[in-house]
Amino acid sequence: MNAITHQTHALSINPTTGATVGSYPYETEAQLDAALNRATHAFRTWRRQPVSERSALLLALAAALRDQAEEMAQMITLEMGKPIVQARAEIEKCAQLSEWYAAHGPAMLAPEPTLVDNGTAHIEYRPLGPILAVMPWNFPVWQVLRGAVPTLLAGNTYVLKHAPNVMGSAYLMKAAFDKAGFAEGLFEVLNVTQEGVSKAIADPRIAAVTLTGSVRAGMAIGSQAGAALKKCVLELGGSDPFIVLNDADLDAAVQAAVIGRFQNSGQVCAAAKRLIVEAGVVEAFTAKFVEASRALVMGDPTSTATYVGPMARFDLRDELHAQVQATLAQGATLLLGGDKVAGAGNYYAPTVLADVTDQMTSFKEELFGPVASIITARDADHAVALANDSEFGLTASIFTRDSAKARDIANQLETGGIFVNAFSVSDPRVAFGGVKKSGFGRELSHFGVREFCNAQTVWLDRK
Repeated sequence: MNAITHQTHALSINPTTGATVGSYPYETEAQLDAALNRATHAFRTWRRQPVSERSALLLALAAALRDQAEEMAQMITLEMGKPIVQARAEIEKCAQLSEWYAAHGPAMLAPEPTLVDNGTAHIEYRPLGPILAVMPWNFPVWQVLRGAVPTLLAGNTYVLKHAPNVMGSAYLMKAAFDKAGFAEGLFEVLNVTQEGVSKAIADPRIAAVTLTGSVRAGMAIGSQAGAALKKCVLELGGSDPFIVLNDADLDAAVQAAVIGRFQNSGQVCAAAKRLIVEAGVVEAFTAKFVEASRALVMGDPTSTATYVGPMARFDLRDELHAQVQATLAQGATLLLGGDKVAGAGNYYAPTVLADVTDQMTSFKEELFGPVASIITARDADHAVALANDSEFGLTASIFTRDSAKARDIANQLETGGIFVNAFSVSDPRVAFGGVKKSGFGRELSHFGVREFCNAQTVWLDRK
């Protein structure tokens, strides 16, 4: 049988050299059908397994990830250019995620008594079925497992459609699940095109859909899930504000801003993209930030000395450069970088734009790469207004020594997460997700376990 579309292969291109890493044939309609059958069949047994047995397998998964850690980290670096130190940290973070849910997840699925007079009613969290996950390339393992682990713990099965340029990482994850003892069909890797994704969403065997990706992708997936009357979770883009007030510890703020903006070569949805600095310290902050950004080591991502590697895709570097050029044409000041790096690699120089206003491209749009925009706020109220003046609402940071002021500002910010005197992170202990065009639904914590559950009311001997 022919592939679902005229496209025949998913290609993984090494962004450091431009060489092809792997070519993975797209699956046929028959192969798609077989994968959905496996996931459906596995669900019937998996949902009835005690949660203690499911959590034990998560401990085995953590061990398998650590056994394959170096191979998986090297694959991430090869496929999308993540500096090797950061790639290794990503795998360890996934192992710790699995251990955390093994320890704490079962309690999240325990029946909950409700406020009924005779105490005979409670809520049971029942799994929905096979969950289709459309995942991005920027954290090839973490983005997948932070959804897959709680989803599987809840008793669902997980069908992964990964980004075409990181299919090697997808198959290594499948190997880790197999090594850990997960049965066939519990974690499926589906290598299909957009047409194949649409077919899967419409298929009655898929119970719900989750996507991490762009706003455009979210609109497409969300509309298709809605047409099929299926729940979806969307974790989309972000243009996160990083607010620095006059009383902030500037050295701490600069250090956090550099990490928050340039980790993973700036290819992070929850990142310090709009540095909104109060007027009294903007000059001092800018000088320190530029100096620290200039000191970042950019180069071969396989070197442990490298902090900024190549961007993952050549087309996205072109798009980023166009956004930088548009912002400069609108009147911003270039303090550092601002151009592609010559040579075979897909590098973009760490870039700092100053004098950015709310009418400029880098303020209005998400810049997915190593570019920081510095915006001056007249005062704290103006900083809040600038922060909220965005179609996105993923996370935000606030730097101030005044905890009461920080809490007041946090109450006003339109974001899914807020970090006081710290840069944004995702952690299994707390919920992660956004509002506005950053999406809806939550991953991690107990929200991630219950997101794809039927909260079923069970009322015994009703009086």
